[in-house]
Amino acid sequence: MTDRPTIGVVGLGTMGLGIAQVYAQAGFPVIATDAHQPARDSARDRLTQTLHSRVTAGKLTEADRDATLARLSVAPDLTALAPCHLIIEAIVEKLAAKQALFAALEPLIAPDAILATNTSSLPIHGIAAGLKHPDRTLALHFFNPPPAMKLVELAPHAGTTPATITRAQHWTEAAGKTVILCPDRPGFIVNRCARPYYGEALALLSEGRSAGEIDAAMTAAGYKLGPFALIDLIGADINFAATEGMYAAMGSHPRYLPFPALKAQVASGNLGRKTGKGFVFPDTPASPPADADVIALRIEATLVNEAHWLLAEGGTTPEGIDTALRLGLNFPRGPFEALARHGRQAVLSELARLRAISPEPLKPRYDPAPMLEAK
Repeated sequence: MTDRPTIGVVGLGTMGLGIAQVYAQAGFPVIATDAHQPARDSARDRLTQTLHSRVTAGKLTEADRDATLARLSVAPDLTALAPCHLIIEAIVEKLAAKQALFAALEPLIAPDAILATNTSSLPIHGIAAGLKHPDRTLALHFFNPPPAMKLVELAPHAGTTPATITRAQHWTEAAGKTVILCPDRPGFIVNRCARPYYGEALALLSEGRSAGEIDAAMTAAGYKLGPFALIDLIGADINFAATEGMYAAMGSHPRYLPFPALKAQVASGNLGRKTGKGFVFPDTPASPPADADVIALRIEATLVNEAHWLLAEGGTTPEGIDTALRLGLNFPRGPFEALARHGRQAVLSELARLRAISPEPLKPRYDPAPMLEAK
């Protein structure tokens, strides 16, 4: 297996250029392109500025900066990607566009070259559908910004060959990332298992608790950002779109309900940091309420439950889920670590309590996963 093969990147927006930087900085030759000429023309200058700031901050030497830039080639079209062993697309999040791109790349590249998508929401088997060699397709889902975030979710589809998985994992780990295998399921691990962190906070909000005290309860429990501060950081509109997508993909199950309060926040235009006002931004953080531990148990119980539902679908492990949430969201612990902290009976009792007090349409939200009950 080649240690530093040529990597291709299609799409030179923030994500694509960041992915190119990750591999180039780790010693891989990178050939990158974009359908839009302005993105191609500005790519090297943008990367130069990014690397210069790291040099100024003392995080990168001038020699390493120059070497990284020397490893990046910006190509005018897809034909230049023919020598690449692994090509990662970071284009628009539309199934038809990704299918068309891979269909155009397939006849240009070697039979064993890997086609990877950076999708965060589309099914991998759908992207691979129609290819002559769908067995070499998988997802390498980087988190934003790619150079700073350690986690990469690797999601094969049912037909991806073991050799494809092994090579993609090896090369991405060689680029300094922690690669977690996950199933070809909506949201992979992080976006799927994180939904209760936001959703249960919104449920509490609908019951009359304030966003500030909910956040304060979670920061007291060790979380760097409470759920509403995290929504404000991401953007309420982005969070709402992700929630709606998950709700649709999971058959409108109430565990993924887009709560009216989130929809109303989007409608108000107060989307968080990017608009100057959100659920809690820019307010002074609140003090933890007297029942902060009750709030934390409630939210963590739903995180534990969701992780068990995902685990039952296969393709991942408890350790993988915990690592993904710690690295992908900076959580202080993963759901299975939270389970060990609270105890199984406390989690099951909390889910039973929530089910009992919930209106009929929301009761299935708290049905315990069979794997959680069985142990």
